[in-house]
Amino acid sequence: MNCFIHDRSAAVGLCAACQKAVCRECVGRDTPRLLCRTCIQQRAVLGFEYRSRTSLGGWPLIHICLGVDPATMRPRVAKGIVAIGNVAVGGVAIAGLACGLVTVGGASFGLLFALGGAAVGLGMSVGGLAVGSIALGGAAIGFVYAIGGAAFAPAIIDGRRCDPAVADFVRQWLGSRFLPPNCR
Repeated sequence: MNCFIHDRSAAVGLCAACQKAVCRECVGRDTPRLLCRTCIQQRAVLGFEYRSRTSLGGWPLIHICLGVDPATMRPRVAKGIVAIGNVAVGGVAIAGLACGLVTVGGASFGLLFALGGAAVGLGMSVGGLAVGSIALGGAAIGFVYAIGGAAFAPAIIDGRRCDPAVADFVRQWLGSRFLPPNCR
């Protein structure tokens, strides 16, 4: 196998980012992984990172982190009071995979509030699949209340049933206009 740029030079390996064959001349020297110079110069492959100078308890106030870590070639993880990225852990976490107190993401794991495609938490969870003390979603599994198309909990609101305890809860926090017709 020959280099993708120098077609007469033997390749020493494949770039970990773009998977193209590289010779000794094309290998970037400043990373622990085998990366071609093109990928190192673009830096888009390696991602973006912002960390605020202000910190609280050793965690930055804001940490935004996207892309992959050049040393491990794994996704970077944003860790902060407010964490934003592909993967985020923090007080407020916004990501594809989010873990924290208040979370928003595709897969969201939140202690107080979780919002996402799959939302799991101890407090309120809202999503396509919602699991929590109070769950609202297409498929809602609640420890106390569940509201959704398929709802499972001690007290539920779904297409067929409306428990008075859940209806009172919705009236108190959201108002009567958010109740389905079978609860009014």
